[in-house]
Amino acid sequence: MAEFTMELNDEQKEVRDWIHGFAADVIRPAAAEWDEREETPWPVIQEAAKVGIYSLDFYAQQYFDPTGLGIPMAMEELFWGDAGIALSIVGTGLAAVGVLANGTEEQIGTWIPQMYGDANDVKVAAFCSSEPDAGSDVASMRTRAVYDEAKDEWVLNGTKTWATNGGIANVHVVVAVVDSELGSKGHASFIVPLGTPGLSQGQKFKKHGIRASHTAEVVLENVRVPGSCLLGGKEKLDERLARARERAKAGGGERLKNAAMATFEASRPAVGAMAVGTARAAYEVALDYAKTREQFGRPIIDNQGVAFQLADMRTSIDAARLLVWRASWMAVSGKQFTSAEGSMSKLFASETAKKVTGQAIQILGGNGYTREYPVERMHRDAAIYTIFEGTSEIQRLVIARTLSGMPIR
Repeated sequence: MAEFTMELNDEQKEVRDWIHGFAADVIRPAAAEWDEREETPWPVIQEAAKVGIYSLDFYAQQYFDPTGLGIPMAMEELFWGDAGIALSIVGTGLAAVGVLANGTEEQIGTWIPQMYGDANDVKVAAFCSSEPDAGSDVASMRTRAVYDEAKDEWVLNGTKTWATNGGIANVHVVVAVVDSELGSKGHASFIVPLGTPGLSQGQKFKKHGIRASHTAEVVLENVRVPGSCLLGGKEKLDERLARARERAKAGGGERLKNAAMATFEASRPAVGAMAVGTARAAYEVALDYAKTREQFGRPIIDNQGVAFQLADMRTSIDAARLLVWRASWMAVSGKQFTSAEGSMSKLFASETAKKVTGQAIQILGGNGYTREYPVERMHRDAAIYTIFEGTSEIQRLVIARTLSGMPIR
């Protein structure tokens, strides 16, 4: 187990600088264009693939960093470049993690390469979980998967929403209900390749921010996939469902719920790191502007009203990063989040990004409100962090429940 440290080693610094260089030289110059176009930035993803950033190997190396800091460090630098383009680059990773966590070795070897493609023909993947009536309330999921034993096929019906890369992905990982009586423990994940009959893209969302990232509904109408597309396989699923039924009879439902919550907790610091990157980017623009913008014969940073805002912005960013790093280190070290540290990191970083980007606009004044300066886009992008991967209200609920031990609603 690595000791917690706030100092990156030489190898980590080298990787950080490499990613930062790509974000500065490739992502940032393209950010405004793709935000306006509201389209997937395929040329930028291709460039990321050419240098090795858009690849399973890259994310695996960061994920298995024994300090736990590889992923948050990478996310911060990419999202410092631009949140929309960065999400297009990292969005496939969520589907890949779903396969890595639940799939067999054969499934991992078969499907993950198809999620990324190669530098000459890049592909993307989509993780499809949320539904119109089931966001935070995963137990209300309605998409069903029914097994056709005679044909060894699963038949999927339902509608998924808020799916990053939904409908354009080469591979869709779809979460569906296989046993409605078990709530969230009766869910399973399935591979649905692009072009499967009955799979279609529904509404593509025109969003307030992160507009370079494709977000859409995914509609499944009698979609048939082979039994081999059930992640983990039928035997493993049957065993898991049987255990869940026995535990439910024995009154172990709450324990299972807490175990599931722990899984979500471990993933939230990565989103916190994204928020830190966006907040840091806005702060740096505001700091540079305050040093050069003159009013009444002097730089506006000479005024306490501006300087103190910048001091607060930087303090909040550093505090958010420390919470993210602590939670990331705890997750990789196998330490339990006894105070919901994962949710703490996501909550504080998300709220920090929203506040700091707003302060940056205020410091830039009228210029900050125009698209001639990037803080306007950063402010729009920052709004998503308090919504996806669990809203700020859900994070507070998780923290309160964990601290009190009470079923707060």
